[in-house]
Amino acid sequence: RRWALDICELRKPWIKSLYKTDKLEPLGEAREILKFARAQARKQAANLEHPLVCIDVIEEGIVSGPRAGLWKEANAFQSLLFSDTCKSLLHVFFSQRATSKVPGATDLGLMPRKITKVAILGGGLMGSGIATAMILSNYPVLLKEVNEKFLNAGIDRIKANLQSRVRKGKMTEERYEKALSLVTGALGYEKFKEVDLVIEAVIENVKLKQQIFADLEKYCPSHCILATNTSTIDLNLIGEKTKSQDRIVGAHFFSPAHVMPLLEIVCTQHTSAQVVVDLLDVGKRIKKTPIVVGNCTGFAVNRMFFPYTQSALLFVDYGMDVYKIDRACTKFGMP
Repeated sequence: RRWALDICELRKPWIKSLYKTDKLEPLGEAREILKFARAQARKQAANLEHPLVCIDVIEEGIVSGPRAGLWKEANAFQSLLFSDTCKSLLHVFFSQRATSKVPGATDLGLMPRKITKVAILGGGLMGSGIATAMILSNYPVLLKEVNEKFLNAGIDRIKANLQSRVRKGKMTEERYEKALSLVTGALGYEKFKEVDLVIEAVIENVKLKQQIFADLEKYCPSHCILATNTSTIDLNLIGEKTKSQDRIVGAHFFSPAHVMPLLEIVCTQHTSAQVVVDLLDVGKRIKKTPIVVGNCTGFAVNRMFFPYTQSALLFVDYGMDVYKIDRACTKFGMP
């Protein structure tokens, strides 16, 4: 109030911020910076027009003055508003928010149960990635492998994932040490009695998975969620030899699991609504976009991905140039 009154009574100058130029680079330098920004925008969002329009508007303001910049912004915004890209981005925005509303699960008034410890079976590429995603959100993780050699390799992969974040400046050394301290290695099932969620991430072998889920039923507490990271195998087949069909669920991550934002939660006709609500909560906490899908060949993502790759391969069989197909896919927006 005092500040405003001082300006009003002419004790302080009224600086119109629109006309301030003290933070602007000289025109030559500004153009170089904008040129670099355009190259970055093209690299990061090759099929999007609006980042480049934003840069054009900024340039207009620097070159022709602030009023010209504002006019250009108003006109550019108006034309972009009616573009297909704008409609699609709005669709994506609301779709991502709609994923947390699942009829028959989230509308029953159920509260997510507290997940305090997570076990992961398999320290390969997927298992170590899932473990990384969990510890980054402060979940203590029990990583099980079949022998010492594989276990050490799995922990090394987790270390490498975290170190990559440190190198990029996304994580401090202190945070790195804290995250790593949340991982415990295991070769047997002894410690599984204190686990609330298990995610199996071993090779796609039905017999092996059936054996694992029969073991999990024996060693895990009765409330523990039994999840599998399978990308295509029928969940009913995996849980065939158990009596725990209501707590068997798919938690399908995408590689690399600590980077890719999507998480498919796969439900069978037996999976309980409580388990779905619990996994949706975990998905949100580890900063993923969880989508609930049905139990069928390929679930949702691979079901869409199969015809996409099959048609590309069909064209190859017909003798079409591989690079031409690749370019068509990329131009369409599939990198």
